[in-house]
Amino acid sequence: MPSLIITETLTQTQHFNMEPDDRRRNKNLGKNFMCRLQCMFSHSTSERLSLEDTQQWSQSMERLLESKYGLATFRTFLKSEFSDENIEFWLTCEEYKKINSSFRMSSKAKKIYEQFIKAEAPKEINIDYYTREQIKRAVKTPTLQCFEDAQKIVYGLMERDSYPRFLRSDIYRSLLESLASDAIKG
Repeated sequence: MPSLIITETLTQTQHFNMEPDDRRRNKNLGKNFMCRLQCMFSHSTSERLSLEDTQQWSQSMERLLESKYGLATFRTFLKSEFSDENIEFWLTCEEYKKINSSFRMSSKAKKIYEQFIKAEAPKEINIDYYTREQIKRAVKTPTLQCFEDAQKIVYGLMERDSYPRFLRSDIYRSLLESLASDAIKG
């Protein structure tokens, strides 16, 4: 809870130090992003993005990832920083764990290895040599747990590095401001 108070205080302080043009730009950024998010999900449900839900993203990364809007916002933030390979790997592993067919599991495990694990992979994740080698062996006879250690490492990296940066980002702060402004207007 103290970190939430500090974050709110920082946000309020930064808001007061902003020039009027910057505040307007950030408000528009938040509104534009909010509209894009709601359009992305408008076909699936009538659930709308709320200030309360958005504020809860700051409570934990788990809360952020449980929210479809939170996940979409976090992915957009990571893409803007050219560091979306970790969330892509984590999500791919979550889908991999749902596979029932051993043939499909084998095929998917090889794809995950080629895309994320192998040295010089297109979306290579930052894991230690031992974990990389362990996965290289495990992919030959894959199980649902063969990426578990790497997934934990990647989650930890995101939680310690990307998530705090996200909470301080213009995307998140302007989205909060825009939702707060809309809540006041009623």
